[in-house]
Amino acid sequence: MHPDLAKLLEAGRINQAVATRLDQLAPGRFCLHKAWGAGKVIEWDLPGKKVTIDFEQSSGQVMDLQFAIQRTETLDDGDFRAKKVEQLEELRALSKSDPVELVVHLLASHGGTMTVDALEKELSGAVIAADDFRKWWESAKRSLRESKRVVVPSRRTDPLSLRSGDMSPAEALVSDFEQARDLKTMAKALEAITGDLALFKADTAALQRLLAGINETAAKNVRISLGPALELLSARDEMVRAFDDMDLPAESLRLSDLLASEENRLADALNGLASARQRAIYEEFPAAFGDRWVDVLTFIFDKVGTRGVAEIAKLLEERGEMKRLSTHLVSALARRSLGTDALIWVCRERDSTASGVFSGEVGACILNLLETDHLSDGPRKTTRLQSLLSDDKELLGDIVGSMDVNEARNFGRRLMECPVFNDLDRKSLMARVIKARPETGELVAGRGGKKEEELLVSWASLEKKKAELDDIINVRIPQNRKDITIAREYGDLRENFEYKSSKDQQKYLNNRKAELQRDISRARGTDFKGVDPSMVNVGTIVNLATAEGKQMTYTVLGAWDSDPEKAELSYLSELGAALLNKKIGDTVEVRDENAPVTHSYIIQSIVAVNP
Repeated sequence: MHPDLAKLLEAGRINQAVATRLDQLAPGRFCLHKAWGAGKVIEWDLPGKKVTIDFEQSSGQVMDLQFAIQRTETLDDGDFRAKKVEQLEELRALSKSDPVELVVHLLASHGGTMTVDALEKELSGAVIAADDFRKWWESAKRSLRESKRVVVPSRRTDPLSLRSGDMSPAEALVSDFEQARDLKTMAKALEAITGDLALFKADTAALQRLLAGINETAAKNVRISLGPALELLSARDEMVRAFDDMDLPAESLRLSDLLASEENRLADALNGLASARQRAIYEEFPAAFGDRWVDVLTFIFDKVGTRGVAEIAKLLEERGEMKRLSTHLVSALARRSLGTDALIWVCRERDSTASGVFSGEVGACILNLLETDHLSDGPRKTTRLQSLLSDDKELLGDIVGSMDVNEARNFGRRLMECPVFNDLDRKSLMARVIKARPETGELVAGRGGKKEEELLVSWASLEKKKAELDDIINVRIPQNRKDITIAREYGDLRENFEYKSSKDQQKYLNNRKAELQRDISRARGTDFKGVDPSMVNVGTIVNLATAEGKQMTYTVLGAWDSDPEKAELSYLSELGAALLNKKIGDTVEVRDENAPVTHSYIIQSIVAVNP
């Protein structure tokens, strides 16, 4: 205790508690102020109740003694912040000679953990020149990871932390894995271990402990987190393969067994995993599914995201199984069942891997997906597909280039009627179609007047559209406004899911309202009476037959009257447009709904729906 305090204590002027606290502010001691930083007490005047402190941000600061007691914290002489006050040059030298020791010292002075931002605030400008800090920190991070004395997170927002105890480097890596809070973090820790496998050759106990931990963690999380569990087992197997004389313990959960048992959940589980990890998992499919492995891969092909589609295609091509994938894709295109990611892959690879798959069917499939997504509630799922159609300047030309004249005209007509595109985009896209197939130019030429092409519709479908418009204007839009107002009260709009969802719904409702108003203004209702049955017209029933005697019957109705289950066609549909104006005895090509083929039919009879 400082002599001045000892005298006051002996004289009974102060008690032991006051003396102890005052001793922490004795000349030569160090303290911390929130605003002025660390400081050293220079002198005090006990009778005058004053103390003078040299702070980092305020040298020679004279403070009331009581105020200083309340506003400062004591620092040990060995604290990093105390050394910044009196041994700054030594710290600067240490930052160059041993950055690991510098960071360890700093962390120890802050309870063993601190964020990178806090570390930068402590060092930049004082110990390390501000302009040099970023470069210094990148080098220091590498040294820290090599030393294994500090846990260095991959994200800047996560804290650095000192490792506890005298661990071996291998034990330190295992500790990182065991302390991870979720399977994703565990997988990253395992990736780091894979990069330092040499450490485990001399520490087999740590390796066995790690393998046991992986097996236990994956088994516990299979039901709720299948994707991360697969990722964890795949990283484990990659690590094991690096040791020539090492096998998994007999009781270990095998990746191939897990794949086989969870076949129905694989598409959702794999979607979102990194490309390299997906590839490693797909390579286990032969072991998991035997002779069925190609069938399983093609089944999930367009359900595993963009990265998964690319990796599956590469694997099948390398294994000589591309023909089976192509057959699957051609069939899916004919059924209009191919998903967004697979369609994008086919378009991007149309001049190489997917050249045998790419055809005019791709265009029809794209428009189907865009229209279906546009009419469904909720956020758009085909934005990337729409962007590809706009950004790839050659795509539309390649699509219509493989079509005959009628197919190209029908595709152009569908494109012009597609509600997804605004007028400017529609004109731009049609210009590409016309450039590739000039005979489609009449479609645009026929729309040169101010009035848009009239739509022939049944009275029932027109009333249905009007009812939907009325519901949107009088019910759904007012409710959406209320939802937005309520959602605003939930907090930060940047992280407010309810607000974003309501705004997405607002955009959809406004677009749908404009679309319905435009369509209704173009519509002409009819009951299909008095239709001329000498050729296929809107409001006729058409009988078709093949040379072998197979027959089909279709009813061609208004623009909004499609019902596949009743064989009712809109005259704007692909088949409806192909049938229009045909006569008895004419031949028409009909696409098979279940196979990638077309059938030739001869028109046998035409009768009016309402004679």
